Amino acid sequence: QVQLVESGGGLVQAGGSLRLSCAAAGRTFSTYVMGWFRQAPGKEREFVAGISWSGGSTLYADSLKGRFTISRGNAKNTVYLQMNSLKPEDTAVYYCAVRASWATAYDYWGQGTQVTVSS
Repeated sequence: QVQLVESGGGLVQAGGSLRLSCAAAGRTFSTYVMGWFRQAPGKEREFVAGISWSGGSTLYADSLKGRFTISRGNAKNTVYLQMNSLKPEDTAVYYCAVRASWATAYDYWGQGTQVTVSS
């Protein structure tokens, strides 16, 4: 199975930036999609961004497009989420996830990393 580990979260002031990292280990799908989700206290988990295994296709939540950028690292098993112009409402636990390219649901999830944006 796939093991996912997120890192890079922390406390930043509004207007600042953070880059989250996700490293995957173990047996992976031949072709897959890696994505970022987030969940704020009292709210449902929401989709942030996704990227294909090749890095050739990306998808963003409409409300975040322009501020957040998802990318693949030099290693195939890494993915990043660059977050700019952070706002207090971006405060949440951010999760990395992976699914097979042909699947509908994400099968594996990391433990999450906390992002807190102060005003």
